[in-house]
Amino acid sequence: MWGVLPFSHFWNPSNMRWSLGSYDICFRNRFQTAFFTYGNTLPTHRLAHSPHGGLFQPTMTQCIRLLSDPHAPTALPSTDLPSFPSLPTSDPFSSATLNYTITGSDFFPAPSAYPINRHAWIHIFPEGMTHQHPDRVMRYFKWGVARLILESEPCPDVLPMWIDGPQEVMSYERTWPRFVPRAGKDVTVRFGEVVDSEAVWGPLRERWRGLKERGRRKRLAGGTEPPHSELLGELNDDELRYGAEAQQLRIDVTLAVRNEVLKVRRASGLPDEDPKRGLAETYREEGGKEAGRVEGRNQDGSATKPGL
Repeated sequence: MWGVLPFSHFWNPSNMRWSLGSYDICFRNRFQTAFFTYGNTLPTHRLAHSPHGGLFQPTMTQCIRLLSDPHAPTALPSTDLPSFPSLPTSDPFSSATLNYTITGSDFFPAPSAYPINRHAWIHIFPEGMTHQHPDRVMRYFKWGVARLILESEPCPDVLPMWIDGPQEVMSYERTWPRFVPRAGKDVTVRFGEVVDSEAVWGPLRERWRGLKERGRRKRLAGGTEPPHSELLGELNDDELRYGAEAQQLRIDVTLAVRNEVLKVRRASGLPDEDPKRGLAETYREEGGKEAGRVEGRNQDGSATKPGL
C-alpha cells in the first residue's frame, strides 16, 4: 500500500508527466538508463546509498522547475520586496542548460530547459521506499515533498491517492520464483480531492516567503549577494537549507501533506493511524535507515525496502 501524490497544474496543454526513480535501481546500466529516461523518470540519489543524495540534489531543482509556470508573472505585490526567483532563460539552445549533472561526472537531459515541459505532473511516493505493514500504515514522509510545495511558482495542485494491493502482488515474503508477480490479487486505487492550495498551503508558503525575505535582506546588508540573483529551485543560503525555522517549516508541510493522504486512506475504510507513525523519530527508534537497507521484518511487523 502506498500513499501517492501527483503534483500538477491541470490546464497544462503538454500534459507531460514525470516521476522519480532511485538511481541505484533504475539507472544501473545503459539499457536501464535509456528505458527510464525515455519514460520521463528522473534519477534520484538516496543518502542511505549515495553521498550525492539529499534534499538539495539537482533532480529536486528539476522537479521544482517542471512544476512551475514559465509564463507566470514574477513580481510580488509589494514594490519593496524582491521578485520571485526566476527560471533560467526560456531558450535552451542559447543557455547551455540542456543537461544537468548529479555527481559532477555524469549528465542527464534537463527536461525543465524546455518551457513546454513545465507546469507538468510530478508523481511521487513521499515515503521514499516501499513499506509493507500488516495494518496498512505508512512511514513518515520525506522533506522533498515540502520543497515542491514551498518553492514551485505558483503553488502546484496536489492530488492525494491511496494504492492498496501491490504488497500482495509482490510480497517481500514470497518464495521462488520471487521475480514473478503473484496473479489473482486485488489492487485498488482511490483518489482524493484536489487539495485547497490557498487554505492548506497558503499560510505555509507565506512563512517560507518571510524566511526568504529575511535572508535576502541579511545578505544584501552584508554585501554578499546582488539583488535578484536567485534562480528557482536553487537554495544557496545555509539558513534556508539547514536553519531551525526552515527545517520546522518543512516538517509542518510534510505532516500536512501526509494528513491529506490519510484522508484518502480513511475513506477506504481503514482506521486512523497512531499519530507517531508520521514522525521520523518513530522509525529511528525502530532501526532508522538501517531498517530500510535490507529486506525483512522490522520491530513493528512491517517490511521495508528502498523503493522507486
